[in-house]
Amino acid sequence: MATSIDVAREVRIPVERVTLVGDLALPPRAEGVILFAHGSGSSRHSPRNRTVAQALRSSGLGTLLIDLLTRSEETEDAATGHLRFDIALLARRLGRVTDWLRGEASTASLPVGYFGASTGGGAALVAAADRPEVFAVVSRGGRPDLAGTALARVTAPTLLIVGGDDVPVIAMNRAAAAAMRAEVTIEIVPGASHLFEEPGALEQVSTLAARWFEDHLPPLDAA
Repeated sequence: MATSIDVAREVRIPVERVTLVGDLALPPRAEGVILFAHGSGSSRHSPRNRTVAQALRSSGLGTLLIDLLTRSEETEDAATGHLRFDIALLARRLGRVTDWLRGEASTASLPVGYFGASTGGGAALVAAADRPEVFAVVSRGGRPDLAGTALARVTAPTLLIVGGDDVPVIAMNRAAAAAMRAEVTIEIVPGASHLFEEPGALEQVSTLAARWFEDHLPPLDAA
């Protein structure tokens, strides 16, 4: 996969009586598109996910960073904190955005993967359980345990990346992996905390994620 320069364009996607806003970026001759599900209290402007997205694009993959909550919902959630844990809502919207990708001329032929962070990891797995067209899932510091019984229905190969110092979340990821029937791997980044803010931590996440998608997304003519 060759490094390339790309420019993101804002997209607006009508979903369930609201409009979700995202940034879609496709390198020339993209070999797939990765849909990002952000974590609690985060957005498509998250510097951590944008760093990972840039690395994925450098490896030849398109990215769609999407806000699964509207601006008014984010304001409500900042006060109550309840929407960020509404995994069913987030997963349903993620599925609708996946439908949009399949119907968009620039992405219709591209295999789709999910990248979830924090609570977005749980939402990505719930959505993937109902979407056989999702070929691979990567979770960063995710809460796959929030996917509950949907874990056993996931068929997409799944990579769970956890910080070595994020002890409670390591246990949650191990329990979730034990409940899954799909191919699943846990990668622990030594010395990293929940947000992977330590020097070099996000670079390791980016490398692991790019390799996982490269190994598990099918060639374009087979997607």
